[in-house]
Amino acid sequence: MTRITKLSIVIPAYNEGRTIATVLDKVSAVELVQSIEKELIIVNDCSVDDTEAQVLAYQQKHQGSLSIKYLKHEVNRGKGAALRTGFQHATGEVCIVQDADLEYDPNEFNLLLKPILDGFADIVYGSRFMGGKPHRILFFWHTIGNKFLTFVSNMCTNLNLTDMETCYKMFDTRILQSLDLKENRFGFEPEVTAKVSRIPRIRIYEIGISYYGRTYEEGKKINWKDGFRALYCIAKYGMLKQ
Repeated sequence: MTRITKLSIVIPAYNEGRTIATVLDKVSAVELVQSIEKELIIVNDCSVDDTEAQVLAYQQKHQGSLSIKYLKHEVNRGKGAALRTGFQHATGEVCIVQDADLEYDPNEFNLLLKPILDGFADIVYGSRFMGGKPHRILFFWHTIGNKFLTFVSNMCTNLNLTDMETCYKMFDTRILQSLDLKENRFGFEPEVTAKVSRIPRIRIYEIGISYYGRTYEEGKKINWKDGFRALYCIAKYGMLKQ
């Protein structure tokens, strides 16, 4: 059994004023196993809406009862850059990425924690494509694209993941902070996967999670250009293993 006292939850946010308070409510309400403490690290990537006002109001309301770190970029740098900023400030033994939208369910943190707490895993990916959890039906070509990118990534890393592009990735924080990450946008996913795959004796697990995807009208930001960038990153970082 692995002893964990704190989970760092890194939340990158860009123009998520409509949903950020709800996400923070959901994260705050989660009761982690073994009374593990939560550390919320919110990184505002130069939003031009009321994201900052929403976060500061939430921070003020919960001052003293919840650990909330608020960080901001003065220029928009991308999700990967926001995550790097958040990772640098993580003090929990374990760290997870939580998007500031409503696509993933924080109540499933405990599912990802279990293989780590049981002493089996160093890293756990939450897969949208395995298990019997709810999965919103949306875009056919997005699903094909995600599975194709995962397939190519697996070819380069010799892993057998089902969902490399998932947001829910839980890491031993020491491992995460030891990585020299470079990608500023959505290339973070293939880059971090390639780099952890090269760590000797690393133990990576995967578990099925829910997925409440959103449409572009509801605020989805990733597009076909990010898919091509992801393919480039798979080649760039994955081939380094060979």
